[in-house]
Amino acid sequence: MVLPEGFVLPPWYLLGPILVVLGGVLALLWALEPPVKDRTVVAFVPWMMFGSTLHVLHRLEAYPESIAVLFSSPGVYLVTAIVAGAAWIVGIFLHAGGLQPTAERFVGTTGTGFFVVFTIFAIQLSWGIGTFDPFWPVIAVVVSGIVTAVVWLGLGLWVTDVAATTGMTGVVVVFGHTLDGVSTAIGYDVLGATEEVPVSRLILEAGHSLPTAEYVGGGWLFVLVKLALAAVILGLFKEYVEEAPRQARTILALVAAVGLGPGVHNVLLFLVG
Repeated sequence: MVLPEGFVLPPWYLLGPILVVLGGVLALLWALEPPVKDRTVVAFVPWMMFGSTLHVLHRLEAYPESIAVLFSSPGVYLVTAIVAGAAWIVGIFLHAGGLQPTAERFVGTTGTGFFVVFTIFAIQLSWGIGTFDPFWPVIAVVVSGIVTAVVWLGLGLWVTDVAATTGMTGVVVVFGHTLDGVSTAIGYDVLGATEEVPVSRLILEAGHSLPTAEYVGGGWLFVLVKLALAAVILGLFKEYVEEAPRQARTILALVAAVGLGPGVHNVLLFLVG
């Protein structure tokens, strides 16, 4: 089995319109050709987190049954992409009309607002059933921040050109995959959570088969793999960022989302029980 557990495509009468709308959003963005810089990637970080919140609310059964499948995997990615893409388009036109200093400011502000509001809603739902617990989420975020700082310092010292070229986009990639790794390790080793992605589960099981598992658990191997993956990708993308920064940073933003989305999802699940 390759696909993660819970992977369910929406029915055709929901999937069809979503794909049409998403295609329209992407086509308009293609025509507008907005620049993609470090600040653009950073502006989309709240939207990556927002998608995680939508999926957590699905886990909490907060949606009507008729549309709930849209917020499972992979429907939630499509919905998030549509809303975030629409926000980018609006930001571009507002900037062109002189109503916003940059399109990125509008994207980042609206994304933060959506994320905060929906996260508060999820917390309220969990509070009502007595499952709110902030301890492990705080630990996961703090540890991820420290590990990211150490890794980025190492990249800056040993492969300075990679760190300098990828910039804040690289930081987002490293932090996203670090958070995914650390939160998954905590969930698997400490909280007894199960891993839904088959490949990740294999790595975790391999870590638990090592002699060190008795003392430090097996999640450290997964964290190490995620960090190595992020570092290798940044190294491979260095020349691409120099030659085609718009396309390269767009792909790196997607790479960051693949890590940050699941990582925030884990943290929110810890938070709401």
